[in-house]
Amino acid sequence: MQGKIIKGIAGFYYVHVEGRGIYECKARGIFRKDRIKPLVGDNVQVDLLDEEQMLGNIREILPRQSVLLRPAVANVDQALIIFAIVKPDPNFNLLDRFLIRMERQNLPVIICFNKQDIATPEEKAALREAYERCGYRVMFISALAKEGLEEVRQALNGRTTTVAGPSGVGKSSLINRLAPMANMETGAISAKIERGRHTTRHSEIIALGEKTYIVDTPGFTSLAIAEITKEELSSYYPEFAQYEPYCRFSGCAHISEPSCGVKDAVEAGRISRVRYDNYRMLYQELKETRRF
Repeated sequence: MQGKIIKGIAGFYYVHVEGRGIYECKARGIFRKDRIKPLVGDNVQVDLLDEEQMLGNIREILPRQSVLLRPAVANVDQALIIFAIVKPDPNFNLLDRFLIRMERQNLPVIICFNKQDIATPEEKAALREAYERCGYRVMFISALAKEGLEEVRQALNGRTTTVAGPSGVGKSSLINRLAPMANMETGAISAKIERGRHTTRHSEIIALGEKTYIVDTPGFTSLAIAEITKEELSSYYPEFAQYEPYCRFSGCAHISEPSCGVKDAVEAGRISRVRYDNYRMLYQELKETRRF
């Protein structure tokens, strides 16, 4: 039978088979021999060992369409990045770091701002303008008030979506709204492996419907981008591209050069000041990193 790995802990893999449930599986020794590690999100062929106990062996890992390293997950179609509009105020530098990582992996991103029920129209308008101008899809929801959830469901339908964001922004609340059975399923797995109450320490896939999955990941408070160079950085700010032809110098860094098309666009309000200030901070960080 065929299924999808939704969680992996201590050598055990939990495989969701549509219409049948979750099977606890071990991977065949040939994977270790070939240095292939099954990943959350892998589509696999399973040999059934015990139907009553729902036990099996992973016989084959089907071809992967994509692989993410952080978090380690396969076959993801898009990312849903969740930040609160207020309480806590969004850390735009952290958001930009995440967007850069997803740009590097050519993964489409939807930015979802939670707690719209306690935000002002002005706060929402500023966020929409800043990030839609970059080409990102922006959604506003309230997991608490159940607002905007249908738009999220439609965006997730038929796809595998990695959901990520800092702690305290309502990520778990949104997932529980979208998948009320998730707590029951994770509780059953925890009981089976004799672990305590479920917390998001590992990536875990939750089935929402036919061919529709979300990947719950641990919250993050920092995100390094040291693998890129300062010269590359501007290419991960897509809104810069249309103004770079107006820069006087080829290879303009958009920092201190005169007659810079990007800086002119910032001053004219055509590029978000917040985004540009983050770009400057990240550029300096990468410059210092390469120095040592």
